[in-house]
Amino acid sequence: MAVPTREALLAWAEGYVKHWNSGDKAAWVANWKSVAPGNLVMVDPVGTPPRSGFEACCADPYDLFQPQTEFYVDPETRFVCGNEVGWVMTNIFRKDGQEQRMKSIEVYRFGDDGSVEIRTHYDVPQASDPVAGDLFGTYLPDHS
Repeated sequence: MAVPTREALLAWAEGYVKHWNSGDKAAWVANWKSVAPGNLVMVDPVGTPPRSGFEACCADPYDLFQPQTEFYVDPETRFVCGNEVGWVMTNIFRKDGQEQRMKSIEVYRFGDDGSVEIRTHYDVPQASDPVAGDLFGTYLPDHS
C-alpha cells in the first residue's frame, strides 16, 4: 500500500468530523480503514503512554467520547503536508445542559504500510470538572 494521496487524506479528514458528529460509527470506522488498514499507535495526549491497535486508538475512544462530544475543525487550521495531517480541533463536550469547549492540536502521520501514528496535545480536564472530568477520568485513569 502506498501513502494515501492528498485527496484521500482530505476526504478522510472531512469524514472524520462528519461521521463522528452524525454518530455513524460504521461510517467512521470505514473512513479510518480507507486510509489506515494497518497498525495505529496513538499518544493521546503527548506525555501519556502510547496506545496501540485500532480498538484502543479509535473504537474505544469513539464509544467513550462520542455520545457527549462534538468535533469542529476550522478549515484554516487543517493542513495536509505529504503523509501528515494536522489540525486544531475544537472538542465540544456536553453534559447535564452544560457545554465546554476544549482545543487540541492533533497530528496524524500515515505510513506506506497502512499504519498511522497519532499525537495529540491538550490540557487534560481535572477529574472535578463537571462536564468532561468523568470522561477523562475513565480515559486516563492514571493521569494526575
